Amino acid sequence: MPLSPTLRAQATYPFVRLNQAAAERRARGLEVIDFGMGDPREPTDPAILQALRDGVRERMGYPAAPGLPELRDAITAWAGRRFGASLDPELNVIPTLGSKEAIFSFAQVVLDVPGGRDTVIVTEPGYPVPGRGAAFAGARVLELPLHERSGFLPELDGVADDVWRRAALVWLNSPNNPTGAIASLPFLDRLAGLARERGFVLASDEAYSELWFDEPPPSALQLADWTNVIVFNTLSKRSSMTGFRSGFAAGDPELIAALRHYRPNVGTAPQEFVQRASIVAWGDEAHVERARDAYGRKRSLLLDVLGRKGLRDVGGPATMYLWIAVPAGETSEQHAARLLEHGVLVAPGSYLGPSGEGYVRYALVPTEEKCSRAVAILEDAL
Repeated sequence: MPLSPTLRAQATYPFVRLNQAAAERRARGLEVIDFGMGDPREPTDPAILQALRDGVRERMGYPAAPGLPELRDAITAWAGRRFGASLDPELNVIPTLGSKEAIFSFAQVVLDVPGGRDTVIVTEPGYPVPGRGAAFAGARVLELPLHERSGFLPELDGVADDVWRRAALVWLNSPNNPTGAIASLPFLDRLAGLARERGFVLASDEAYSELWFDEPPPSALQLADWTNVIVFNTLSKRSSMTGFRSGFAAGDPELIAALRHYRPNVGTAPQEFVQRASIVAWGDEAHVERARDAYGRKRSLLLDVLGRKGLRDVGGPATMYLWIAVPAGETSEQHAARLLEHGVLVAPGSYLGPSGEGYVRYALVPTEEKCSRAVAILEDAL
């Protein structure tokens, strides 16, 4: 039967392999402490759950693509408190079904292959969804490597003029998965200026903006000019709401208008009861602070043992991830396999892109008790 050649060309989602390796070990009755997938296991705040329950009615119609006005108000109020951004809830914001679907489909909104804007630029190592979504949209996908020498930020000066001319969309992920790198406001301003000068769209994926351990990271929403700029954020990591699928896109009113036109075609507005819960989540910071504290404690436990064993922490001070250089003489996959033999599952950096070779990623999602157990295992395994 006919199938999309783009679908046929897709490699197995790398984390499927991680799950298979863990399952095989568990099937033998052996312990696995899973630092592989970035799915938060911190409990969702009870007030959010109650709002979800209260939002369910006997009959509920299709949710409208622009979302509830109350949710757009809650998002704009949060962005104002957090970033000092003056968003208009009618012009600058649209709710999304988490951020994954919105990120995957966004290339379809801005790509203009007949007009010569056929290229989407993504960074690697990183979240594969922007590149995969662009490929399904028919784009020419260009990967910019993230190197330790540049603080794991894209090296913009190395991009050829012809690439900028053909670029429709450039993706930035800050704070970055997997490296934890944070783009400074001057860096964001420079890239936004390039977007306006060269005529492409800058899309800033800021899913980890609220998981930080030093100072709050900046946002592209803090820029003075949002022309050609759009930001994606989500409650998945901030509020441990991965299963709720609730986020937003915000920025340039022309881009938001395009999304309002596009999104009814694909029917991806969050359910109303999820939107009701999201209003509560965006309005409360206490549960976010508790989550940050929990991640901070787990982070300290792991960094202590890894440091004492001579492994370099090369990641930045944000996200739920540790980005650790592997010992000399081992590949990232070999190092991960050695740790799995002892019951600790981490993600080889090579699974996240070619430039991830030489590193492994720890997702700080196990409980503190399990992190303490992992410390004991790593004492012997490293």
